[in-house]
Amino acid sequence: MSLLDGLQLNPALDWDALAREFAATGRIRIHGFLADPLPTRLHAVLRDREDWRQLINSGDKIFELDRATRTGMSAEQAAALEAAVQAGARTGFQYRYETLRLTDGDGGGTAGDAALSAFPRWLSSGAARECLRRLTGIPAIDFADGQATAYAPGDFLTGHTDEVPGKQRHAAYVYGLTPQWRTEWGGLLLFHDEDGTVRGLTPGFNTLDVFAVPQLHSVSRVGPEAAYRRYAITGWLRSARPPS
Repeated sequence: MSLLDGLQLNPALDWDALAREFAATGRIRIHGFLADPLPTRLHAVLRDREDWRQLINSGDKIFELDRATRTGMSAEQAAALEAAVQAGARTGFQYRYETLRLTDGDGGGTAGDAALSAFPRWLSSGAARECLRRLTGIPAIDFADGQATAYAPGDFLTGHTDEVPGKQRHAAYVYGLTPQWRTEWGGLLLFHDEDGTVRGLTPGFNTLDVFAVPQLHSVSRVGPEAAYRRYAITGWLRSARPPS
């Protein structure tokens, strides 16, 4: 049996009620998204993986560092990297977190983790895709892309809207796989309203956050006191790629 055999929506979800909530606010948190026992099994797999790669951007450039490389850094190298990340976050778009790349649900994009890529494929067809279209009111959604993410102490993602020309992103999603968390530890999904109001969501377990694109949001820095990593599978709900 493969890792994600048995992926199934929670049959108790009321998609009409969820769609009304999404229409009113442009975002929603769905509790109990998947039927048991898959969420617990999936969290255990992410927690035990050692092949995570840390992503750090510097402007438009992206750097990937595996755990062995980071462990082998001298104190001076680690301090210089931390200083560069902090400097980038002061005035621009900056992030640092770990990833396992997944293949897009339509089979395109960069080849990713063979087992975990079953999740965006599942979101991209059948009942799951129909429910996401119903939820958002967007029948043009054809597929989902995605990546597994892990935010450790010090990791964060500064404000951005997810709007990228040519990507045809209709909505973003975050499937939470963090069974234990305290709000004080950070790692909150924050929405930045135009009036200056900030609304935050604590990392969840078996929760699906969906929000319309564009929408300004960020992930707050995970504090040094956090006892666990913040695990999730994240991505976008997109239209079919235009012909080349």
